[in-house]
Amino acid sequence: MSKLSHYDEAGEAHMVDVSGKTATRREATAGAFVELSEAVLAALPQNPKGNPLEVARFAGIMAAKQTSSLIPMCHPLALSFVDVAATVVAGGVKIEATAATTAGTGVEMEAMVAASVAALTVYDMTKALDKGIRIREVVLLRKSGGKSGDYVRSEV
Repeated sequence: MSKLSHYDEAGEAHMVDVSGKTATRREATAGAFVELSEAVLAALPQNPKGNPLEVARFAGIMAAKQTSSLIPMCHPLALSFVDVAATVVAGGVKIEATAATTAGTGVEMEAMVAASVAALTVYDMTKALDKGIRIREVVLLRKSGGKSGDYVRSEV
């Protein structure tokens, strides 16, 4: 097993110095699932707060740009692309968030934060109808670029 890069020899957390890494195109996609009852799914188009899926999309995009403010050891990145899709599927809303950059470090955290905040926004927009809403399976789906190479999540 590799050692965790955010810890020094004394076990203290620190930000990794990526200044020596080559800037390459890096992209990551993360997903989340918001489990909703049939009643809440049926009510989505009539939400008095607006379209929850569109608000969630914008919230996810904004969140990706704030990742380094939320996660202490993340580097601020100039994102070249962020996209969030929120799709109604059987049993809830499927979220997919993609972030891309050309940098010396990856964008997995930006994609994960975007998916998480989009899912939380769906919750916020629908919680008046059901307090039992569950957010599940916030996961990295795929990534490309960087020293560790490509990754595609295998379905479990």
